Amino acid sequence: MDRLEAMSIFLAVIDEGSLAGAARRLGCSPASVTRAVARLEAIADERLLERTTRRFVITEAGARHAATYRVILAEFAQLEARSQDAVVSGSVVVTAPELFGRLNVMPVVESFLAAYPQTDVRSLFLNRMVDLIGEGVDVAVRLATLPDSSLTAIKIGEVRQLTCAAPGYLVERALPEQPQDLINHWCIGLNEAGAQELWRYRERPPGRRVRSVRVTCRLATNSAGAAIDAAVRGLGIVRPLSYQVEKQIAQGCLVPLLEAYEPEPVPVSLVFRPQRGGNSGAVRAFIDHAVPRLRQLFKEPRHNAS
Repeated sequence: MDRLEAMSIFLAVIDEGSLAGAARRLGCSPASVTRAVARLEAIADERLLERTTRRFVITEAGARHAATYRVILAEFAQLEARSQDAVVSGSVVVTAPELFGRLNVMPVVESFLAAYPQTDVRSLFLNRMVDLIGEGVDVAVRLATLPDSSLTAIKIGEVRQLTCAAPGYLVERALPEQPQDLINHWCIGLNEAGAQELWRYRERPPGRRVRSVRVTCRLATNSAGAAIDAAVRGLGIVRPLSYQVEKQIAQGCLVPLLEAYEPEPVPVSLVFRPQRGGNSGAVRAFIDHAVPRLRQLFKEPRHNAS
């Protein structure tokens, strides 16, 4: 974490009124926020925040430093804006889950290539966690709660974990009223290694406690698209993310089930490693191009509506 990033995090804490609020806004862990504040305090050699278990109070020194940080970051942003007037060139390697990449990232890649003719992009759409540093990847879309790491993350939205079936499947079978009812249904899994999966649901009344139901998968596949297609044909109940089935639900091909038991939404973040060298301009331009376009997807009701 460099000093400019720590300054940005500190200002987010001030603007949001809490460390947790800053973490949510920036899509990073609370521990990263705490470390950023501690680093600035170590550099300044004075307390910037007086923290208690529930809140914080900005110190006089903290207010003074915050004003300085705002000036520094504003000047840096102006310098970056001027540097973007130069021709952007270079390569960008981006990764995302296969279906999300095909549906949502590819349009962003295509518009980026049109905006920056002297760049090229290599896209890796894989249903596994990619090691950005080890595999030479610049930018990743992650659909998960992120562990604390040296990578930088920008939250772009969140998606819901749904449970769905085709109307035709439900005609001949009792509608599941609670997660335990799934043991009596045909289920379609995304676990190529076995015939059973643990599906997690929140308990009622709604709260943060989660319980798992072990379901038997009549069909298991490593492809979300294939699983959804099978569910549409009436082969069983499937557990997709909301973005994966928005079209099928809108068309009535799939019906959401057990909505009252849905777990907490899954955060979606753009993750990238520190950039140095010749490609940094292209990578920065891609991030600046991608973030507002991907965020716009999640401002539309289709990702969050049933």
